Amino acid sequence: MMDFDLNAWSLFGHAEVHHGNVEIVSRLVSGDVHRYSYREMSRRSQQLMHALDALGVARGARVATLAWNGYRHLEAYFAVPCTQRVLHTLNARLSEDELAYIIGHAEDEVVLVDADLLPVFEAIADRVPTVGHVVVMADRVPVTSLPNVIAYEELIAGRSEEYPRSDIPESTPFGLCYTSGTTGQPKGVMYTHRSTFLHSLAVTSAAAMAIGPGDCVLAQVPMFHANAWGMPFAATSVGAKQVFAAGPLDPAGFVDLLVDEQVTIAGGVPTVWLAVADELASRDVALRDLRHIVCGGSQPPRSLIERYRDEFGVPIIQAWGMTETSPLASMAWPQHRMRTWDDDAITDAARSQAGVPLPGLDVSIRDEMGAEVAFDGATMGALHVRGPWVLDGYYRQDHDALTSDGWFPTGDVAVGSPEGYFVIADRTKDLIKSGGEWISSVDMEAAIMAMPTVAEAAVIAIPDPKWQERPLAYIVVQRGATVTLDAVRTHLADSGFARWQLPDRIEIIDAVPKTGVGKFDKKVLRARHAR
Repeated sequence: MMDFDLNAWSLFGHAEVHHGNVEIVSRLVSGDVHRYSYREMSRRSQQLMHALDALGVARGARVATLAWNGYRHLEAYFAVPCTQRVLHTLNARLSEDELAYIIGHAEDEVVLVDADLLPVFEAIADRVPTVGHVVVMADRVPVTSLPNVIAYEELIAGRSEEYPRSDIPESTPFGLCYTSGTTGQPKGVMYTHRSTFLHSLAVTSAAAMAIGPGDCVLAQVPMFHANAWGMPFAATSVGAKQVFAAGPLDPAGFVDLLVDEQVTIAGGVPTVWLAVADELASRDVALRDLRHIVCGGSQPPRSLIERYRDEFGVPIIQAWGMTETSPLASMAWPQHRMRTWDDDAITDAARSQAGVPLPGLDVSIRDEMGAEVAFDGATMGALHVRGPWVLDGYYRQDHDALTSDGWFPTGDVAVGSPEGYFVIADRTKDLIKSGGEWISSVDMEAAIMAMPTVAEAAVIAIPDPKWQERPLAYIVVQRGATVTLDAVRTHLADSGFARWQLPDRIEIIDAVPKTGVGKFDKKVLRARHAR
Protein backbone atom coordinates (compact mmCIF):
# COMPACT_ATOMS: atom_id res chain seq x y z
CA MET A 1 0.00 0.00 0.00
CA MET A 2 1.07 3.60 -0.54
CA ASP A 3 2.86 5.32 2.30
CA PHE A 4 0.50 8.29 2.38
CA ASP A 5 0.41 10.91 5.11
CA LEU A 6 -3.04 11.71 6.49
CA ASN A 7 -3.26 15.47 6.78
CA ALA A 8 -5.46 18.55 6.41
CA TRP A 9 -5.16 18.58 2.64
CA SER A 10 -6.78 15.15 2.53
CA LEU A 11 -9.83 16.64 4.29
CA PHE A 12 -9.81 19.92 2.37
CA GLY A 13 -9.01 19.13 -1.26
CA HIS A 14 -11.82 16.69 -2.01
CA ALA A 15 -14.75 19.09 -1.66
CA GLU A 16 -13.67 21.68 -4.27
CA VAL A 17 -13.01 19.07 -6.94
CA HIS A 18 -15.96 16.75 -6.39
CA HIS A 19 -18.55 18.89 -4.56
CA GLY A 20 -17.66 22.38 -5.73
CA ASN A 21 -21.26 23.55 -6.24
CA VAL A 22 -22.57 22.38 -2.85
CA GLU A 23 -23.76 25.21 -0.61
CA ILE A 24 -22.37 26.51 2.66
CA VAL A 25 -24.94 28.69 4.43
CA SER A 26 -24.19 31.02 7.35
CA ARG A 27 -26.69 33.01 9.37
CA LEU A 28 -24.64 35.89 10.75
CA VAL A 29 -25.00 37.68 14.08
CA SER A 30 -26.77 40.47 12.19
CA GLY A 31 -29.41 38.00 11.03
CA ASP A 32 -28.28 38.22 7.41
CA VAL A 33 -27.73 34.95 5.57
CA HIS A 34 -24.54 34.38 3.57
CA ARG A 35 -24.37 31.71 0.89
CA TYR A 36 -21.55 30.40 -1.21
CA SER A 37 -20.14 27.13 -2.49
CA TYR A 38 -17.34 24.79 -1.54
CA ARG A 39 -15.48 26.04 -4.59
CA GLU A 40 -15.61 29.60 -3.30
CA MET A 41 -14.73 28.49 0.23
CA SER A 42 -11.71 26.63 -1.06
CA ARG A 43 -10.43 29.58 -3.05
CA ARG A 44 -10.86 32.03 -0.18
CA SER A 45 -9.16 29.58 2.22
CA GLN A 46 -6.18 29.46 -0.09
CA GLN A 47 -6.11 33.26 -0.20
CA LEU A 48 -5.93 33.19 3.60
CA MET A 49 -3.04 30.72 3.37
CA HIS A 50 -1.10 33.22 1.27
CA ALA A 51 -2.07 36.02 3.68
CA LEU A 52 -0.63 34.14 6.67
CA ASP A 53 2.60 33.72 4.71
CA ALA A 54 2.63 37.46 3.94
CA LEU A 55 2.25 38.27 7.64
CA GLY A 56 5.41 36.29 8.30
CA VAL A 57 3.73 33.75 10.56
CA ALA A 58 6.12 30.86 11.08
CA ARG A 59 5.25 27.21 10.52
CA GLY A 60 4.14 25.71 13.82
CA ALA A 61 2.92 29.06 15.16
CA ARG A 62 -0.44 29.12 16.96
CA VAL A 63 -3.14 31.05 15.11
CA ALA A 64 -6.15 31.65 17.33
CA THR A 65 -9.78 32.21 16.39
CA LEU A 66 -12.18 34.11 18.64
CA ALA A 67 -15.26 33.70 16.51
CA TRP A 68 -18.78 32.32 16.18
CA ASN A 69 -19.86 29.66 13.72
CA GLY A 70 -19.68 30.90 10.14
CA TYR A 71 -18.03 30.78 6.74
CA ARG A 72 -14.92 32.79 7.60
CA HIS A 73 -14.30 30.58 10.61
CA LEU A 74 -14.59 27.54 8.32
CA GLU A 75 -12.00 29.05 5.98
CA ALA A 76 -9.60 29.42 8.91
CA TYR A 77 -10.32 25.81 9.93
CA PHE A 78 -8.42 24.71 6.84
CA ALA A 79 -6.13 27.60 5.93
CA VAL A 80 -4.25 27.43 9.23
CA PRO A 81 -3.40 23.69 9.40
CA CYS A 82 -2.90 23.36 5.62
CA THR A 83 0.04 25.75 6.00
CA GLN A 84 1.47 23.81 8.96
CA ARG A 85 0.33 26.36 11.53
CA VAL A 86 -1.73 25.34 14.55
CA LEU A 87 -5.43 26.23 14.73
CA HIS A 88 -6.29 27.35 18.26
CA THR A 89 -10.01 27.93 18.81
CA LEU A 90 -10.79 30.26 21.74
CA ASN A 91 -14.01 29.90 23.71
CA ALA A 92 -15.78 33.27 23.44
CA ARG A 93 -17.75 32.54 26.63
CA LEU A 94 -14.77 32.26 28.95
CA SER A 95 -13.84 34.94 31.46
CA GLU A 96 -11.17 37.52 30.69
CA ASP A 97 -8.76 35.82 33.08
CA GLU A 98 -9.29 32.41 31.47
CA LEU A 99 -8.85 33.79 27.94
CA ALA A 100 -5.70 35.68 28.90
CA TYR A 101 -4.25 32.57 30.53
CA ILE A 102 -5.05 30.32 27.55
CA ILE A 103 -3.68 32.73 24.93
CA GLY A 104 -0.54 33.24 27.00
CA HIS A 105 -0.05 29.53 27.67
CA ALA A 106 -0.47 28.70 23.98
CA GLU A 107 1.71 31.68 22.96
CA ASP A 108 -0.68 32.59 20.15
CA GLU A 109 0.84 34.88 17.53
CA VAL A 110 -2.27 35.75 15.51
CA VAL A 111 -5.89 36.19 16.56
CA LEU A 112 -8.73 36.10 14.04
CA VAL A 113 -11.67 37.73 15.83
CA ASP A 114 -15.29 38.42 14.91
CA ALA A 115 -16.15 42.12 14.95
CA ASP A 116 -18.70 41.82 17.76
CA LEU A 117 -16.14 39.94 19.88
CA LEU A 118 -13.36 42.49 19.36
CA PRO A 119 -14.18 44.22 22.69
CA VAL A 120 -13.55 40.89 24.42
CA PHE A 121 -10.03 40.80 23.02
CA GLU A 122 -9.47 44.52 23.61
CA ALA A 123 -10.05 43.94 27.32
CA ILE A 124 -7.12 41.49 27.54
CA ALA A 125 -4.83 42.72 24.74
CA ASP A 126 -2.24 44.19 27.09
CA ARG A 127 -1.99 40.83 28.90
CA VAL A 128 -1.13 38.73 25.81
CA PRO A 129 2.15 40.11 24.43
CA THR A 130 2.78 37.16 22.09
CA VAL A 131 -0.09 38.25 19.81
CA GLY A 132 1.47 40.27 17.02
CA HIS A 133 -1.42 40.35 14.54
CA VAL A 134 -5.13 40.96 15.10
CA VAL A 135 -7.41 40.25 12.15
CA VAL A 136 -11.05 41.29 12.40
CA MET A 137 -13.24 38.84 10.50
CA ALA A 138 -15.19 41.53 8.67
CA ASP A 139 -15.17 43.74 5.57
CA ARG A 140 -13.61 46.62 7.47
CA VAL A 141 -12.09 47.37 10.87
CA PRO A 142 -14.56 48.79 13.41
CA VAL A 143 -13.59 51.54 15.83
CA THR A 144 -11.01 50.05 18.17
CA SER A 145 -8.37 51.06 20.69
CA LEU A 146 -5.94 48.49 19.32
CA PRO A 147 -3.14 49.48 16.92
CA ASN A 148 -2.38 47.78 13.60
CA VAL A 149 -5.64 45.86 13.27
CA ILE A 150 -6.52 44.63 9.79
CA ALA A 151 -9.81 43.49 8.30
CA TYR A 152 -10.06 39.90 7.05
CA GLU A 153 -11.36 40.90 3.63
CA GLU A 154 -8.56 43.44 3.17
CA LEU A 155 -6.03 40.83 4.24
CA ILE A 156 -7.03 38.23 1.63
CA ALA A 157 -8.05 40.61 -1.19
CA GLY A 158 -6.12 40.19 -4.42
CA ARG A 159 -4.16 37.17 -3.28
CA SER A 160 -3.83 34.01 -5.34
CA GLU A 161 -6.69 31.53 -5.07
CA GLU A 162 -4.31 28.61 -5.51
CA TYR A 163 -1.84 27.48 -2.87
CA PRO A 164 0.69 24.71 -3.49
CA ARG A 165 -0.29 21.55 -1.67
CA SER A 166 2.41 20.30 0.67
CA ASP A 167 3.04 16.78 1.96
CA ILE A 168 2.60 17.53 5.64
CA PRO A 169 3.83 14.71 7.91
CA GLU A 170 0.80 13.30 9.67
CA SER A 171 2.38 13.67 13.11
CA THR A 172 2.50 17.49 12.64
CA PRO A 173 0.41 19.48 15.14
CA PHE A 174 -2.95 20.44 13.62
CA GLY A 175 -5.09 22.13 16.25
CA LEU A 176 -5.17 23.11 19.90
CA CYS A 177 -8.19 23.06 22.21
CA TYR A 178 -8.29 23.77 25.92
CA THR A 179 -10.46 22.02 28.46
CA SER A 180 -13.06 24.12 30.23
CA GLY A 181 -11.01 24.33 33.41
CA THR A 182 -13.66 23.07 35.85
CA THR A 183 -10.81 22.11 38.17
CA GLY A 184 -7.62 24.15 38.14
CA GLN A 185 -6.34 26.00 35.08
CA PRO A 186 -7.55 24.97 31.62
CA LYS A 187 -5.35 22.34 29.98
CA GLY A 188 -4.37 22.24 26.31
CA VAL A 189 -4.94 19.25 24.03
CA MET A 190 -2.91 19.25 20.81
CA TYR A 191 -4.44 17.34 17.90
CA THR A 192 -2.28 16.08 15.03
CA HIS A 193 -3.08 15.92 11.33
CA ARG A 194 -3.37 12.14 11.63
CA SER A 195 -5.66 12.19 14.65
CA THR A 196 -7.91 14.84 13.08
CA PHE A 197 -8.18 12.96 9.78
CA LEU A 198 -9.02 9.67 11.50
CA HIS A 199 -11.51 11.36 13.81
CA SER A 200 -13.20 13.07 10.85
CA LEU A 201 -13.42 9.77 8.98
CA ALA A 202 -14.96 8.15 12.04
CA VAL A 203 -17.51 10.99 12.41
CA THR A 204 -18.76 10.37 8.85
CA SER A 205 -19.28 6.67 9.54
CA ALA A 206 -22.65 5.09 10.28
CA ALA A 207 -21.29 4.10 13.69
CA ALA A 208 -21.05 7.82 14.49
CA MET A 209 -22.97 10.70 12.89
CA ALA A 210 -23.51 9.03 9.49
CA ILE A 211 -22.63 12.13 7.44
CA GLY A 212 -22.53 11.67 3.66
CA PRO A 213 -22.61 13.74 0.46
CA GLY A 214 -26.42 13.79 0.48
CA ASP A 215 -26.66 15.35 3.91
CA CYS A 216 -27.10 18.89 5.21
CA VAL A 217 -25.30 19.36 8.53
CA LEU A 218 -26.05 22.04 11.12
CA ALA A 219 -23.68 22.06 14.10
CA GLN A 220 -25.19 24.29 16.77
CA VAL A 221 -22.33 23.34 19.05
CA PRO A 222 -19.82 26.20 18.76
CA MET A 223 -16.83 25.87 16.46
CA PHE A 224 -14.76 27.05 19.43
CA HIS A 225 -15.81 24.02 21.49
CA ALA A 226 -13.74 20.95 20.54
CA ASN A 227 -13.96 21.86 16.86
CA ALA A 228 -17.76 21.67 16.88
CA TRP A 229 -17.39 17.95 17.63
CA GLY A 230 -15.50 17.57 14.34
CA MET A 231 -18.65 18.10 12.28
CA PRO A 232 -17.23 20.84 9.98
CA PHE A 233 -14.17 18.73 9.16
CA ALA A 234 -16.27 15.62 8.57
CA ALA A 235 -18.88 17.40 6.45
CA THR A 236 -16.23 19.07 4.31
CA SER A 237 -14.39 15.78 3.76
CA VAL A 238 -17.49 14.22 2.14
CA GLY A 239 -18.93 17.37 0.56
CA ALA A 240 -22.09 17.60 2.67
CA LYS A 241 -24.00 20.87 2.68
CA GLN A 242 -23.23 22.87 5.82
CA VAL A 243 -25.31 25.40 7.73
CA PHE A 244 -23.93 27.66 10.45
CA ALA A 245 -25.69 29.87 12.99
CA ALA A 246 -23.59 32.58 14.61
CA GLY A 247 -23.99 33.88 18.15
CA PRO A 248 -26.02 32.56 21.08
CA LEU A 249 -28.94 30.26 20.40
CA ASP A 250 -32.00 31.90 18.85
CA PRO A 251 -34.58 29.07 18.87
CA ALA A 252 -36.83 30.71 16.27
CA GLY A 253 -33.99 31.43 13.86
CA PHE A 254 -32.53 27.99 14.47
CA VAL A 255 -35.81 26.28 13.61
CA ASP A 256 -36.05 28.42 10.47
CA LEU A 257 -32.67 27.09 9.37
CA LEU A 258 -33.64 23.50 10.12
CA VAL A 259 -36.73 23.81 7.94
CA ASP A 260 -35.63 26.20 5.19
CA GLU A 261 -32.24 24.58 4.54
CA GLN A 262 -33.61 21.02 4.76
CA VAL A 263 -31.13 20.01 7.47
CA THR A 264 -30.73 16.25 7.81
CA ILE A 265 -28.29 16.06 10.76
CA ALA A 266 -27.93 18.57 13.60
CA GLY A 267 -25.81 18.57 16.73
CA GLY A 268 -26.02 20.40 20.05
CA VAL A 269 -26.15 20.10 23.83
CA PRO A 270 -29.38 19.14 25.70
CA THR A 271 -30.23 22.72 26.70
CA VAL A 272 -30.36 23.61 23.00
CA TRP A 273 -32.82 20.85 22.20
CA LEU A 274 -35.00 21.71 25.19
CA ALA A 275 -35.40 25.27 23.86
CA VAL A 276 -35.87 24.11 20.27
CA ALA A 277 -38.56 21.63 21.34
CA ASP A 278 -40.63 24.40 22.87
CA GLU A 279 -40.22 26.49 19.72
CA LEU A 280 -41.27 23.58 17.51
CA ALA A 281 -44.33 22.92 19.66
CA SER A 282 -45.38 26.57 19.62
CA ARG A 283 -45.22 26.71 15.82
CA ASP A 284 -46.44 23.20 15.02
CA VAL A 285 -43.56 22.76 12.57
CA ALA A 286 -42.68 19.41 11.00
CA LEU A 287 -39.01 18.52 10.57
CA ARG A 288 -39.50 16.28 7.55
CA ASP A 289 -35.85 16.29 6.47
CA LEU A 290 -34.15 15.87 9.85
CA ARG A 291 -32.94 12.24 10.06
CA HIS A 292 -31.41 12.42 13.52
CA ILE A 293 -30.12 14.73 16.21
CA VAL A 294 -26.71 14.26 17.80
CA CYS A 295 -26.88 15.28 21.45
CA GLY A 296 -23.79 15.51 23.64
CA GLY A 297 -22.05 17.60 26.26
CA SER A 298 -24.15 16.06 29.01
CA GLN A 299 -26.68 13.27 29.25
CA PRO A 300 -30.02 14.29 27.70
CA PRO A 301 -33.02 13.67 29.95
CA ARG A 302 -35.04 10.64 28.95
CA SER A 303 -38.08 12.90 28.72
CA LEU A 304 -36.30 14.92 26.02
CA ILE A 305 -35.47 11.80 24.00
CA GLU A 306 -39.07 10.64 24.26
CA ARG A 307 -40.46 14.06 23.36
CA TYR A 308 -38.54 14.28 20.09
CA ARG A 309 -39.43 10.68 19.30
CA ASP A 310 -43.14 11.00 20.04
CA GLU A 311 -43.96 14.62 19.14
CA PHE A 312 -41.56 15.34 16.30
CA GLY A 313 -40.62 11.91 14.94
CA VAL A 314 -36.90 12.60 15.20
CA PRO A 315 -34.49 10.29 17.04
CA ILE A 316 -31.98 11.80 19.45
CA ILE A 317 -28.72 9.86 19.32
CA GLN A 318 -26.67 10.44 22.42
CA ALA A 319 -22.94 11.05 21.93
CA TRP A 320 -20.15 10.98 24.47
CA GLY A 321 -16.67 12.39 24.31
CA MET A 322 -14.39 15.07 25.66
CA THR A 323 -11.77 17.53 24.50
CA GLU A 324 -9.16 14.84 25.18
CA THR A 325 -10.87 12.46 22.70
CA SER A 326 -11.04 14.96 19.81
CA PRO A 327 -13.95 14.85 21.05
CA LEU A 328 -16.24 12.09 19.73
CA ALA A 329 -15.68 8.71 21.37
CA SER A 330 -19.02 6.87 21.37
CA MET A 331 -22.60 7.03 20.09
CA ALA A 332 -25.76 5.28 21.17
CA TRP A 333 -27.19 3.74 17.99
CA PRO A 334 -29.55 0.80 18.49
CA GLN A 335 -28.30 -2.56 17.29
CA HIS A 336 -29.90 -4.48 14.43
CA ARG A 337 -31.39 -7.09 16.74
CA MET A 338 -33.35 -4.32 18.50
CA ARG A 339 -35.32 -3.40 15.39
CA THR A 340 -38.40 -5.34 16.53
CA TRP A 341 -38.30 -4.02 20.11
CA ASP A 342 -40.80 -1.45 21.29
CA ASP A 343 -39.66 2.17 21.64
CA ASP A 344 -39.29 2.10 25.42
CA ALA A 345 -37.13 -1.02 25.33
CA ILE A 346 -34.86 0.53 22.70
CA THR A 347 -34.58 3.72 24.76
CA ASP A 348 -33.71 1.69 27.84
CA ALA A 349 -31.07 -0.43 26.14
CA ALA A 350 -29.52 2.03 23.69
CA ARG A 351 -30.74 5.61 23.35
CA SER A 352 -30.40 6.48 27.04
CA GLN A 353 -26.78 5.25 27.04
CA ALA A 354 -23.52 7.01 26.20
CA GLY A 355 -23.26 4.34 23.52
CA VAL A 356 -20.57 2.03 22.27
CA PRO A 357 -17.06 3.24 21.40
CA LEU A 358 -16.39 4.15 17.79
CA PRO A 359 -14.26 1.73 15.76
CA GLY A 360 -10.65 2.31 16.68
CA LEU A 361 -11.33 3.30 20.28
CA ASP A 362 -11.31 1.05 23.33
CA VAL A 363 -12.94 1.64 26.71
CA SER A 364 -12.14 0.07 30.05
CA ILE A 365 -14.21 0.44 33.23
CA ARG A 366 -12.11 -0.15 36.34
CA ASP A 367 -12.54 -0.40 40.08
CA GLU A 368 -10.49 1.45 42.69
CA MET A 369 -7.74 -1.17 42.44
CA GLY A 370 -7.47 -0.78 38.66
CA ALA A 371 -9.16 -4.08 37.80
CA GLU A 372 -11.77 -4.16 35.05
CA VAL A 373 -15.36 -4.55 36.18
CA ALA A 374 -18.06 -6.54 34.44
CA PHE A 375 -20.55 -5.06 31.98
CA ASP A 376 -23.40 -6.21 34.21
CA GLY A 377 -25.58 -3.10 34.22
CA ALA A 378 -24.89 -2.40 37.89
CA THR A 379 -21.19 -2.14 38.74
CA MET A 380 -19.75 1.36 38.57
CA GLY A 381 -16.13 2.07 37.79
CA ALA A 382 -13.72 4.69 36.47
CA LEU A 383 -13.93 5.04 32.68
CA HIS A 384 -10.67 4.81 30.72
CA VAL A 385 -10.19 5.19 26.95
CA ARG A 386 -7.44 4.74 24.40
CA GLY A 387 -7.18 5.14 20.65
CA PRO A 388 -5.63 7.07 17.75
CA TRP A 389 -7.48 10.32 18.50
CA VAL A 390 -7.03 10.26 22.29
CA LEU A 391 -4.38 12.53 23.81
CA ASP A 392 -1.14 11.13 25.20
CA GLY A 393 -0.35 14.21 27.28
CA TYR A 394 -1.46 17.79 27.88
CA TYR A 395 0.22 20.61 25.99
CA ARG A 396 3.29 21.99 27.76
CA GLN A 397 2.70 19.95 30.90
CA ASP A 398 5.22 17.49 32.25
CA HIS A 399 3.05 15.19 34.36
CA ASP A 400 1.85 11.98 32.76
CA ALA A 401 -1.81 12.08 31.69
CA LEU A 402 -2.00 8.32 31.12
CA THR A 403 -1.99 5.26 33.35
CA SER A 404 1.07 3.07 33.48
CA ASP A 405 -0.51 0.72 30.92
CA GLY A 406 -1.30 3.52 28.46
CA TRP A 407 -4.97 4.39 29.08
CA PHE A 408 -6.45 7.85 29.63
CA PRO A 409 -8.54 8.12 32.83
CA THR A 410 -11.47 10.31 31.83
CA GLY A 411 -12.65 11.33 35.29
CA ASP A 412 -16.07 9.85 34.47
CA VAL A 413 -17.74 7.06 36.38
CA ALA A 414 -19.47 4.59 34.08
CA VAL A 415 -21.58 1.44 34.12
CA GLY A 416 -21.38 -1.11 31.31
CA SER A 417 -24.56 -2.91 30.25
CA PRO A 418 -24.92 -6.56 29.19
CA GLU A 419 -26.00 -5.20 25.78
CA GLY A 420 -22.45 -3.84 25.26
CA TYR A 421 -23.26 -0.17 25.86
CA PHE A 422 -21.99 2.03 28.66
CA VAL A 423 -23.61 4.94 30.46
CA ILE A 424 -21.94 7.78 32.30
CA ALA A 425 -23.09 7.49 35.90
CA ASP A 426 -21.38 10.70 37.00
CA ARG A 427 -18.17 12.66 37.11
CA THR A 428 -15.87 11.39 39.84
CA LYS A 429 -16.10 14.72 41.65
CA ASP A 430 -19.91 14.83 41.35
CA LEU A 431 -20.75 11.47 42.91
CA ILE A 432 -22.51 11.74 46.26
CA LYS A 433 -21.35 9.37 49.01
CA SER A 434 -24.09 9.05 51.60
CA GLY A 435 -23.62 6.64 54.49
CA GLY A 436 -20.88 4.83 52.56
CA GLU A 437 -23.09 4.29 49.49
CA TRP A 438 -22.88 6.13 46.16
CA ILE A 439 -25.66 8.24 44.65
CA SER A 440 -25.41 9.33 41.02
CA SER A 441 -26.21 13.02 40.64
CA VAL A 442 -26.62 12.51 36.86
CA ASP A 443 -29.32 9.86 37.32
CA MET A 444 -31.15 12.00 39.86
CA GLU A 445 -31.02 15.08 37.62
CA ALA A 446 -32.40 13.13 34.66
CA ALA A 447 -35.23 11.74 36.78
CA ILE A 448 -36.19 15.15 38.20
CA MET A 449 -36.12 16.76 34.75
CA ALA A 450 -38.63 14.13 33.61
CA MET A 451 -41.21 15.86 35.82
CA PRO A 452 -43.49 18.00 33.60
CA THR A 453 -43.24 20.89 36.06
CA VAL A 454 -39.41 21.01 35.91
CA ALA A 455 -37.35 22.83 33.27
CA GLU A 456 -33.85 22.13 34.62
CA ALA A 457 -32.33 20.41 37.64
CA ALA A 458 -28.81 20.11 39.02
CA VAL A 459 -27.88 17.98 42.01
CA ILE A 460 -24.84 18.50 44.22
CA ALA A 461 -23.49 16.90 47.37
CA ILE A 462 -23.68 18.91 50.57
CA PRO A 463 -21.94 18.00 53.85
CA ASP A 464 -23.98 16.09 56.41
CA PRO A 465 -22.80 15.38 60.00
CA LYS A 466 -24.45 11.96 60.08
CA TRP A 467 -24.31 10.61 56.52
CA GLN A 468 -21.16 12.41 55.28
CA GLU A 469 -22.95 13.79 52.21
CA ARG A 470 -26.55 14.27 51.10
CA PRO A 471 -28.02 15.35 47.74
CA LEU A 472 -29.34 18.87 47.27
CA ALA A 473 -31.40 19.50 44.14
CA TYR A 474 -31.45 22.95 42.53
CA ILE A 475 -34.55 23.17 40.36
CA VAL A 476 -35.77 25.57 37.67
CA VAL A 477 -39.56 25.38 37.49
CA GLN A 478 -41.56 25.54 34.27
CA ARG A 479 -43.38 28.84 33.83
CA GLY A 480 -46.62 28.87 35.79
CA ALA A 481 -45.86 25.61 37.62
CA THR A 482 -44.90 24.78 41.20
CA VAL A 483 -42.60 22.11 42.59
CA THR A 484 -42.46 20.86 46.18
CA LEU A 485 -39.97 18.66 47.99
CA ASP A 486 -42.65 16.04 48.60
CA ALA A 487 -43.51 15.92 44.90
CA VAL A 488 -39.83 15.47 43.98
CA ARG A 489 -39.33 12.72 46.56
CA THR A 490 -42.47 10.90 45.43
CA HIS A 491 -41.46 11.12 41.79
CA LEU A 492 -37.94 9.84 42.51
CA ALA A 493 -39.28 6.97 44.58
CA ASP A 494 -41.62 6.03 41.74
CA SER A 495 -38.61 6.19 39.38
CA GLY A 496 -36.74 3.55 41.35
CA PHE A 497 -34.65 5.56 43.80
CA ALA A 498 -34.30 4.04 47.26
CA ARG A 499 -35.67 5.95 50.23
CA TRP A 500 -32.19 6.69 51.60
CA GLN A 501 -31.19 8.26 48.26
CA LEU A 502 -34.00 10.82 48.21
CA PRO A 503 -33.00 14.47 48.77
CA ASP A 504 -33.90 16.05 52.08
CA ARG A 505 -34.24 19.49 50.52
CA ILE A 506 -34.55 21.31 47.23
CA GLU A 507 -33.94 24.90 46.21
CA ILE A 508 -35.84 26.73 43.50
CA ILE A 509 -33.63 28.95 41.31
CA ASP A 510 -34.20 31.05 38.20
CA ALA A 511 -31.58 29.26 36.07
CA VAL A 512 -28.89 26.63 36.47
CA PRO A 513 -25.51 28.30 35.90
CA LYS A 514 -23.72 27.07 32.78
CA THR A 515 -20.07 26.73 31.80
CA GLY A 516 -18.71 28.31 28.64
CA VAL A 517 -19.71 25.20 26.68
CA GLY A 518 -23.26 25.00 28.04
CA LYS A 519 -22.81 22.35 30.72
CA PHE A 520 -24.27 22.72 34.21
CA ASP A 521 -21.65 24.53 36.30
CA LYS A 522 -21.90 22.75 39.62
CA LYS A 523 -18.90 24.51 41.13
CA VAL A 524 -20.99 27.71 41.10
CA LEU A 525 -23.78 25.89 42.91
CA ARG A 526 -21.34 24.46 45.45
CA ALA A 527 -19.96 27.94 46.09
CA ARG A 528 -23.52 29.25 46.45
CA HIS A 529 -24.28 26.60 49.05
CA ALA A 530 -21.04 27.28 50.91
CA ARG A 531 -21.96 30.95 51.19
